[in-house]
Amino acid sequence: MRFPFALLGLSTQVPVQLPLTTHKVMSNPTQEYKFKEAEDIFSPKDLIQLGRPGAAVANHEADLAFVPFSQFSFEDNKNKKSVYVVSLDLSKPKSIQIPLEKGGDTFWLSSRTLANAIGGDLQTEVYAYDISIDASVSDNHVKEPVLIGTIPSKTASNFKYNSQTGNLVFSAYVYPDGNLSTVAEQDKAWEERGNSAYVYDDTYVRHWDEWQGKKGPQLFSVQLQKGADGVWSLNDDFKSPLQGTKHYSPVEPFGGTDDFDVSTTHIVYTTKDPKLPEAWHTKQDVFIVPISGGEKPTELTSGKQGATHSPVFNTQGTKVAWLELDRDGHESDRHKIVIYDLEKQVRFTITQEWDRSASALSFSKDDDFLYFTAGDEAKVKIFAIPVPPTPSESTTHPKLDKSITPVAITHAKAASGLQTLPGGKVLFSQSSFTSPNDAYIASGLKSFETALLAGDRTAADTEIKIHKITGFTEEDLKNKNLDKGEEFWFKGALDKDVQGWALKPKGWQAGDKKKWPGLLLIHGGPESAWEDQWSTRWNPNIFAQQGYFVLMINPTGSTTFGQEFTDAIAGDWGGKPFVDLIKGWNHALKTFPEIDPDRAVAAGASWGGYAINWIQSNPEFGFNFKALVCHDGVFDAAYNGFSTDELFFFNHEWKGRPWDPESIALAKKYNPANFVHKWSTPQLTFHGSKDFRIPETEGIAAFHTLQQLGVPSRLVIFPDENHWVLNHGNSLKWHYEVLRWFDKFVGDN
Repeated sequence: MRFPFALLGLSTQVPVQLPLTTHKVMSNPTQEYKFKEAEDIFSPKDLIQLGRPGAAVANHEADLAFVPFSQFSFEDNKNKKSVYVVSLDLSKPKSIQIPLEKGGDTFWLSSRTLANAIGGDLQTEVYAYDISIDASVSDNHVKEPVLIGTIPSKTASNFKYNSQTGNLVFSAYVYPDGNLSTVAEQDKAWEERGNSAYVYDDTYVRHWDEWQGKKGPQLFSVQLQKGADGVWSLNDDFKSPLQGTKHYSPVEPFGGTDDFDVSTTHIVYTTKDPKLPEAWHTKQDVFIVPISGGEKPTELTSGKQGATHSPVFNTQGTKVAWLELDRDGHESDRHKIVIYDLEKQVRFTITQEWDRSASALSFSKDDDFLYFTAGDEAKVKIFAIPVPPTPSESTTHPKLDKSITPVAITHAKAASGLQTLPGGKVLFSQSSFTSPNDAYIASGLKSFETALLAGDRTAADTEIKIHKITGFTEEDLKNKNLDKGEEFWFKGALDKDVQGWALKPKGWQAGDKKKWPGLLLIHGGPESAWEDQWSTRWNPNIFAQQGYFVLMINPTGSTTFGQEFTDAIAGDWGGKPFVDLIKGWNHALKTFPEIDPDRAVAAGASWGGYAINWIQSNPEFGFNFKALVCHDGVFDAAYNGFSTDELFFFNHEWKGRPWDPESIALAKKYNPANFVHKWSTPQLTFHGSKDFRIPETEGIAAFHTLQQLGVPSRLVIFPDENHWVLNHGNSLKWHYEVLRWFDKFVGDN
């Protein structure tokens, strides 16, 4: 999966001027700030300590699923990892929790056996947990784990096990020779090389939050089987099907098990094109190779595509589907579904005319339908599409029956972790503004499919039943009264319909005359969206519960509203998106008179951080914000085009390299650093020292500017954080600094 983030700009000498305005500090400056905390308030500390469920994964028999779970405790200063095993029997729900003291990766070995792989100093140990869980009895338990073997790599992860064949496929970091068994020896030689230099002849130099070394992830396979004596054993004959190919998969920095799939005989995977410089190309190719290697991988893609994601086999192993972007160099192009018929060797696109981006593919068990998730108007829904007959030749524009179009089976919140099950069911996880992930089952899909193929959409919709399986955080959140969010729409730039969310502050009542401070949150990306899903980093209910009327607008450039709307921000970072933000803000002030326009603040990260700096540069926008927060935002756009890691992003967004004429013209027009003489609003700036997407000098430069201009300002640096804030203690500090800053300028007297 790719995650888009904000970038880039150009520097110009400007005269230093003192701000013309003064800023009233409304709260008592001598009083220490404290969060609002109570049994019925969801505070930042509550957010950080709340359990964090992952996506549910069913066993082969589809009667049990496991859910990864972590929960941080400030009292113990420890993040406790575990896995819940839950019954998928809707009539008799049961669950057991298995503590995983050392964390690790979990995957199914059989219907009642889980594997847990734990990386050590030199190798990865694989343990088996035998599970007894019976819906009819109360004595459910787990036997002590048994060590069943080791993998000669401390980085083994992303496990996929085929119980039919005993093939275990996983990824591990190896040197260019692809030799799994000599990694520890080569690591030792590298550490003892006698210097600390990294030397580069090509890009990447550094990526996301790591300086790039000689190692990269490749896929391996090994036999793991249960003997006649009932004992599991891991073979020591590790196969290297990607060795010698220069193919690295999963694709860094965010690739995982969604970058490859396994049939009974083959592995299908996506990899960056090794012939192209990685930092300014996004092109990825899809290959298929026998699980045990021995043959050169075969390319399934055309060679003319951009990035590719999420390759999956159908149940019979006769077809492969994946997501494909048309344009190399553009990470937020539309994700189209491509199918490759392995028997006929024909490749064809099935969502060429559909104006949304698919993700998380899964074939139905009879291979007649594809199910997938996709963002649609700020929700992440599950869609179904019939698998059409294979055309006679490869094509991106096959002649499809009118029934071959995606149909949504969920319509709200944010779905993830899609897995089709036997019996016409789909297992998925779902979160929202008011809850982290819980597991759900959609049933009745066979009748739905039949009605859909018959052209009866109304009947199809009535066949689907959604059942909630878990309620991990219900008890912790039941008295918090979190706001579900209210959608609003308005006319934005070019008279386009633009969507936003409003979350009411704690204590708000309809018809109440009380005025509340308004907070505008601006998302990153810029090709991203505020969606109805849970967040542990930018959770709008945290701000609402602290007394802010929260507004989140999805301006030009946002995803889930069609590709034209998404693409319209390229070359226009400081243009149409701000027309939308201004119109949306004014629309909200009229729609929600409870917002006090004289006590308004704003915050944003990544592109949202650029937006904060651009608002500073344009007081004529008229927001009248009393304080701003910029997290890892672009200050000097042109310089960021030289210093960022993924150069393709700047080259696309700013219409060329930072020295190209069109890019220079755009940076002159839209670079915050060119307009610092207009800066006057108090600003808190955050940056992570390990942020190589937008290096920390961007945040330091903004702070230095504000200080020299005499504008109230504060800088918070996290030396151990990247583009995000992941450490639990740092997260609490982040929330404290943000809310303290806002309270200083718009808090109650």
